[in-house]
Amino acid sequence: MPRVAAKEAIQASNVLPFPSKLTAKIECSDNLYFMRDLPDASMHLIVTSPPYNVGKSYEVRPSQEIYLEEQAASIAEAVRLLHAQGSICWQVGNFVDDGEIYPLDILLYDLFKVHGLKLRNRLVWTFGHGLHCQKRFSGRHETILWFTKGDEYTFNLDSVRVPSKYPNKKHFKGPNKGKISSNPLGKNPSDVWDRKTDVWDVPNVKNNHVEKTDHPCQFPVGLIERLVLALTNRGDNVLDPYLGAGSTAIAALKNDRNAYGCDIVPAYIKIAKSRIAELNAGTLRVRPIDKPVYQPL
Repeated sequence: MPRVAAKEAIQASNVLPFPSKLTAKIECSDNLYFMRDLPDASMHLIVTSPPYNVGKSYEVRPSQEIYLEEQAASIAEAVRLLHAQGSICWQVGNFVDDGEIYPLDILLYDLFKVHGLKLRNRLVWTFGHGLHCQKRFSGRHETILWFTKGDEYTFNLDSVRVPSKYPNKKHFKGPNKGKISSNPLGKNPSDVWDRKTDVWDVPNVKNNHVEKTDHPCQFPVGLIERLVLALTNRGDNVLDPYLGAGSTAIAALKNDRNAYGCDIVPAYIKIAKSRIAELNAGTLRVRPIDKPVYQPL
């Protein structure tokens, strides 16, 4: 088989069929190789959670300097792919060395700013479960840095509004006195999400979670789904260059967006493709985006 035809056949094998002519391009590949094959300005949302360099089973732990160099290369390629009205969301936690924590969002901020991106929000995601620390307070939140390329960008606030605290509040003076003052669709969820306050309180994927796979640090679909709904439109392209178990792809396809993603671990790509096939068949189990967090009595 000619080399060009062989490459096209390999690429075709990575594009899974999906209803409504959606594309799911999922590959086992280094993210730089994968991204370099994609056209400039072709991605409307790039959302990911890179390795934190803490020695997980799927990562080789380099020095902090080398880790930041590797992140700089991935970020530069992501910026090339970003659509003019698109967004990049980089979800990170802490690098930990000899008991001292280094917040990765602070370390990575300048790697985005050097490309002229603008930080729109530093979103806080809280969760109720995790490692119990002995010499510091247990970490129960991570952050999402949301950057845009310019001042004209997609932001569908109405798609992610939450119920107003005082839905029947009325204007007390002026020409609208006596009329409802709140938005009937709900309020802006703010940059810290919770179903009871304004915190992005989304359960992380642990053993009893309905979405649990063999991936040790799996994205909850609901977290990414909010970003997909707010920052893209139907038919847009969503990329995750550290795809893992494929939660970003699920969130995109579930909401009529095209999904692109890669990971270097074959087992995780197998999981991602299996989950997409289940979504296609209508058998994939996911936690509803609007389901309240369980509160024991």
